[in-house]
Amino acid sequence: MKEYKQLGAYGIVIKGDKILLIKKFGGPYNEKLDLPGGTIEFCEKPEEALKRELMEEVGIDITNYQLFDADSVAFEWQFKEDILIKVHHTGIFYKVLDYKNDIKKEIEVDEKNDDSLGADFYEIDKLNKNELSAIAILELEKLGYHLK
Repeated sequence: MKEYKQLGAYGIVIKGDKILLIKKFGGPYNEKLDLPGGTIEFCEKPEEALKRELMEEVGIDITNYQLFDADSVAFEWQFKEDILIKVHHTGIFYKVLDYKNDIKKEIEVDEKNDDSLGADFYEIDKLNKNELSAIAILELEKLGYHLK
């Protein structure tokens, strides 16, 4: 079995009873709702990755945030019919307390944004585990939410 490791920085943006999630394109979370964020590039600090990724995927400029959690999930991903991949996804998670700009509900996939089709706020109590990424489930449960 092949292995795939991912290390990223992710933003948790909650307004009232809603959370900001992106629609994923490609990869192990294809067509799932996920926390905005992504890969920490070589020599990049996690906070820099957080700011860059949320600008690329969501269109917002983060002005206030705080470290919330660091954790990981492991799962199997059926990449192709004959290729099963063991994924180990580690994230550094930040609560985003304030930002500038409007959320981009639709966004083009390009060389900068390679996996977000746009973002929106979703009512947390209406989310279902089968429509969420593993890291989104992990962090929502750590925040005390009970998902279906």
